[in-house]
Amino acid sequence: MSDIVTYQDAATAFADFIEPTAAELDAIEREMPVILADVDLLDAHITTLDRTPSELDERRIRRARRRALAARVALVNRAAGTSLPGGAA
Repeated sequence: MSDIVTYQDAATAFADFIEPTAAELDAIEREMPVILADVDLLDAHITTLDRTPSELDERRIRRARRRALAARVALVNRAAGTSLPGGAA
């Protein structure tokens, strides 16, 4: 039984460092539109797993794919805009 306690102490010794930092939380917040768009795209695909996609399903998938791509482009453009010195576009 002492071995289990020893492993538990080793596993929880760095519990304070497991929490995300402020920078990591900010990165997640910046990427949240992309995450949500990807979830919508996944939902659109999941609804058609057990049946043949109808025209409405195909439209929903196309729209979700466009939203996901637009969210990714917006994220890349924001990242590129902040990394350019002197405000050059």
